[in-house]
Amino acid sequence: MFVCLGDVSVVQGLICVFCYCPEQRALKCDDVCVCVSQVATVRPLRVVMNPDTHTVTGPGRVPVRSNTKRLSLRDFDIGRPLGKGKFGNVYLARERKLKAIVALKVLFKSQMEKEGVEHQLRREIEIQSHLRHPNILRFYNYFQDSTRVFLILEFAPRGEMYKELQRCGRFDDQRTATYMEELADALLYCHEKKVIHRDIKPENLLLGFRGELKIADFGWSVHAPSLRRRTMCGTLDYLPPEMIEGHTHDEKVDLWCIGVLCYECLVGNPPFETASHTETYKRITKVDLQFPKLVSDGARDLISKLLRHSPAMRLPLRSVMEHPWVKANSRRVLPPVCNTHH
Repeated sequence: MFVCLGDVSVVQGLICVFCYCPEQRALKCDDVCVCVSQVATVRPLRVVMNPDTHTVTGPGRVPVRSNTKRLSLRDFDIGRPLGKGKFGNVYLARERKLKAIVALKVLFKSQMEKEGVEHQLRREIEIQSHLRHPNILRFYNYFQDSTRVFLILEFAPRGEMYKELQRCGRFDDQRTATYMEELADALLYCHEKKVIHRDIKPENLLLGFRGELKIADFGWSVHAPSLRRRTMCGTLDYLPPEMIEGHTHDEKVDLWCIGVLCYECLVGNPPFETASHTETYKRITKVDLQFPKLVSDGARDLISKLLRHSPAMRLPLRSVMEHPWVKANSRRVLPPVCNTHH
């Protein structure tokens, strides 16, 4: 049975996904450790949505099987809604055989085709299925029916950072510095794999069982071996100068985004926010950065070193993690490591 504890839902006496061991690909709760290879195995994909048959297919027009066993909605018990989006909804769910608690993202094919965003779904599946990091939301698998695509994702019990920021108004130095360390570490991992996220913002960051940050929503991200792109994407308040000015951009756009995020966490609103898009663009390109008195000197130093017009001058991610303000304030706790002999 489902037991609701505020924002935390677990299955009484069964396994949960709050302590995931990527080395063993297992879900662990207390002394129970169950292999989830049937749910979590995702092979390298290149998926395409056929507008005539509404099917997701792979190379050579051969349908990509989401698993050796074809999953369907009948394999899940569906719980409460976790969120709503333009193309569908996210629900709390339990896989019936393994009793694993997951988030089930339900996307409507007709709506995605209408908006022409099938490529974002392909990108999200291709990229997120290969990432394994404690501060990146796990993508386990996907399946589909005639009208919908279902993504099986890790459940982040504490929900969106955006809603938490709205509730609190702003975060203190300790909480913000913890998020900065977690985010810098996760993005460093992504960049080493030649993945640029490009849309870091509170709405795309979730919070795990212990309040740890989880990067989600890789719809705007890109696997770019050259790490240089020209596409303008992302959220207005978080757009870096090079994207507004139409220049090529690389992984350093994410450095700008975490600088904007750090400011918003501490102040409660983005640094270049205005009443009009035009004025916001102007402030971004001029890097018109103004701090209220409540922002500490250490935080100002970090943000100022990230929000540089020249991408090459922005503080590298390793230096973000080693920044004195982050080191002094961060209370990051890494997840426990499963005993490989268990």
